[in-house]
Amino acid sequence: MVRNKLSALSVCAFCAMLLLVLCGCQKKQDTAEGRANDPAEITVEVFDRGTDGGKSDPTNNAWTQWIQEKILKDENIKVTFVAVNRWDETSVMNNLLGAGTAPDVSFSYNGEQINIYGKQGGIVDIAPYVDSHLSDVKKLLGQDMLMGGEWAIYRALDTETGELYTVPNRYMYTATQNMFIRKDWLDKLGLPLPTTKEEFAAALAAFKEQDPGGVGANRVVPFTLTTDVRWTAGIILDSHIDPYMSDKDRWINTVVDRNLLLPGYKEGMRYLNGLYNAGLIDRDFPLYKEESAMVNLIKSGVVGSFSHNWDQIYRDNQSLMADMQKNVPSAVFVPVDCMKSVDGLTHKRGSSSIGGLSFFIPKTCKNVDAALRYVNWLAKYENYHFLQFGNEGTNHQLVNGIPKIVPATGGWIQNSGANIDYTISINGYNLNDEAKTGQALALSYSFPMEDVFEAYRISSLNAYIGPFIRANLVEAAPLVQTLVDNAATLYVQSIIASPADFDRIWDRGVQDWLISGGQRVVDERRAKYPN
Repeated sequence: MVRNKLSALSVCAFCAMLLLVLCGCQKKQDTAEGRANDPAEITVEVFDRGTDGGKSDPTNNAWTQWIQEKILKDENIKVTFVAVNRWDETSVMNNLLGAGTAPDVSFSYNGEQINIYGKQGGIVDIAPYVDSHLSDVKKLLGQDMLMGGEWAIYRALDTETGELYTVPNRYMYTATQNMFIRKDWLDKLGLPLPTTKEEFAAALAAFKEQDPGGVGANRVVPFTLTTDVRWTAGIILDSHIDPYMSDKDRWINTVVDRNLLLPGYKEGMRYLNGLYNAGLIDRDFPLYKEESAMVNLIKSGVVGSFSHNWDQIYRDNQSLMADMQKNVPSAVFVPVDCMKSVDGLTHKRGSSSIGGLSFFIPKTCKNVDAALRYVNWLAKYENYHFLQFGNEGTNHQLVNGIPKIVPATGGWIQNSGANIDYTISINGYNLNDEAKTGQALALSYSFPMEDVFEAYRISSLNAYIGPFIRANLVEAAPLVQTLVDNAATLYVQSIIASPADFDRIWDRGVQDWLISGGQRVVDERRAKYPN
């Protein structure tokens, strides 16, 4: 590959190189001396998830203060945190990059969007710095089996140019999503946990008609979601995808991580349309552009079901179930595995151990050296370990030598699970031992270990993790935001349409989506799929 190519050096070239090395050593000494006197200053992105549920200011709390003090001591770097709205991060980052004001260390879940700016010259090429500045990140990410054992840090490498604009994170768990339902309501109605889509819909109808929680007939919300339908109804939609389609067809027709073109997906939307028109889906969901409205509704005790992260009901940082039980002590959500596909299995999405959040350095960064050293510093075990588990007594207790997270107060509250908004290169606990890591995960919740394990089992059952295909998708880059925005609009319009109008709205919307750039992306993916 471009980064590994070696060439023979003539004597003259070798001498010239030696001279450069000697100069470089002198420069390095000068830089080191400069660091000792004047700290390098950088800005670092952090997600703003709001302050509901006792969350702290993401830019100024005990964790940020610990980072700022330790990175100053260890690397002589002064860090200022910049908040970016988690639920609107793509458009906010677009604006920041466009205005040249993006933080020096930025990250996003939209890797394709990052590459837009990389190809336009707005992102630093990280490839030359991997071995010199990111050795700990490289070690943490390890080798990617989906890439034939290649170092995972190079997952986003442009094989044509040898440029690397972004680096993914390490994901410690493969579970992704779950459907949750109010078991106390089912018990009151004498209903078992649903095992099929039909039983699920029937349970929602019973919630609406019989109001088992006594919240008031006009207040019952059988199922709620947000305008991010792709995610908050993902369990439902993904279960309708044809499980027999090939990896190749699935990859070619998955455009900017949207599945509109996959066989069966339309029927998933039709299913949601049917629930909505039966009054079983929250009528106000088109207004929920952020999660806070949905979260507060769930906590109030009027919601019968919702879909989200596999462990959403157990997370202390959001306290969904704990806060709900303060309002309704008998209320209990449980995960349910009822979204069967045509083959009778509950197919759902899984997660690769590499991917998700990706960091990058905008070209506007005035100190690339410091920015990369900061990211690498976070990938050192001692640093991300503290950010994940904190202080004994305040953030965790030891149980047979394994740290168990306990609810914190004040500035030591973790706004995100395992502090993923600060650790950047790793998502999920890591104790450098698979068994201990699993125990730490189970102990990290204020709920029975067996409940957490069951939620993880359900989410992982029949989960699909597709192959990783490296391709330089030039056509997709400038179209990402348009396709994402248009898809979001189509999702909402299709759900709230009358049943008689559903086919017309969906089919026309998909055609418009293809015309707006989707077809160009499909054609390029087909041409670049490796034979």
